[in-house]
Amino acid sequence: MKQIILTGDRPTGRLHVGHYVGSLKERVRLQNSGKFDEIYIMIADAQALTDNADNPEKVRQNVLQVALDYLAVGIDPAKAHIFIQSMVPELTELSFYYMNLVTVSRLQRNPTVKAEIQQKNFESSIPVGFFTYPISQAADITAFKATTVPAGEDQRPMIEQCCEIVHKFNAVYGETLVEPEIVLPQNSACLRLPGTDGKAKMSKSLGNCIYLSDEPEDIKKKIMSMYTDPNHLRVQDPGKVEGNPVFIYLDAFSRPEHFAEFLPEYQNLDELKAHYQRGGLGDVKVKKFLNSVMQAELEPIRNRRKEWERRLPEVVEILKEGSAVAEKTAAATLAEVRKSMKIDYFTDDNLLK
Repeated sequence: MKQIILTGDRPTGRLHVGHYVGSLKERVRLQNSGKFDEIYIMIADAQALTDNADNPEKVRQNVLQVALDYLAVGIDPAKAHIFIQSMVPELTELSFYYMNLVTVSRLQRNPTVKAEIQQKNFESSIPVGFFTYPISQAADITAFKATTVPAGEDQRPMIEQCCEIVHKFNAVYGETLVEPEIVLPQNSACLRLPGTDGKAKMSKSLGNCIYLSDEPEDIKKKIMSMYTDPNHLRVQDPGKVEGNPVFIYLDAFSRPEHFAEFLPEYQNLDELKAHYQRGGLGDVKVKKFLNSVMQAELEPIRNRRKEWERRLPEVVEILKEGSAVAEKTAAATLAEVRKSMKIDYFTDDNLLK
């Protein structure tokens, strides 16, 4: 069986460091591993419209922003097809067929959907498109016969629901669809990076993000105002590292060489944590170190992004070419789905058989 990746993001804003450690970094690693036959990276504009239907301009403007972030982190258009979801209409038809295989109560139990409904205050009036987006996501994944979906921890329930749809379809219509596996970040600190305000999720709508394209002074300002241990009031006070966003970010980003370069009085992160826990280490010093680490990590990404910003017509061509390849692939899968469902009526006079 071919090894195929499908993954993507909603174009509702620029991508942030939560996206980077949660899935983007892993996508680049997998892309360069040589283990995959095909890689599809989707800009999920149709899915973004499910809760932005009254503001399509926001979605439209961010399609290029997400594409720039992809190219900036190292997604290579020579190795991966970057495409726009709405340019592949076959995905909509697949979603329509899959809707008959999922109950309303099952969608209501999806933890990711429940959490996002609450976050977006949709409790009393949920748009149908938003409510059914796990089905749309299953169509995206199965259209490309993806075996691997690099994603963050919050997407696990979505992949589980996709697998349920695959099982149900294959049981009813015969073996047609491929069951995917989620690939989570290798570093457990990257499973869900908290917001700079200490909230459990980094979210564009909550304004607690550090963006990949942020300028150095913006990064520094956000880091120096980050939430830490509220009981660590004085330098001499013992501090908590568990659940402390500054240390979670250091877990996600810092490497031994960062200590040698930016904080040579410590050998590694364990030593820094131990000093903080016993007292005598101030938040400002730790934040300054985190700022140095983040600046080192994000500078090359920001520089590559600025290079691509000067070549926007090229970026558009990359999206056009990727979308054309994606549509051809999805059309082939849709033809197989229609054949399995015996609704390919005009192929070989099947309606007469």
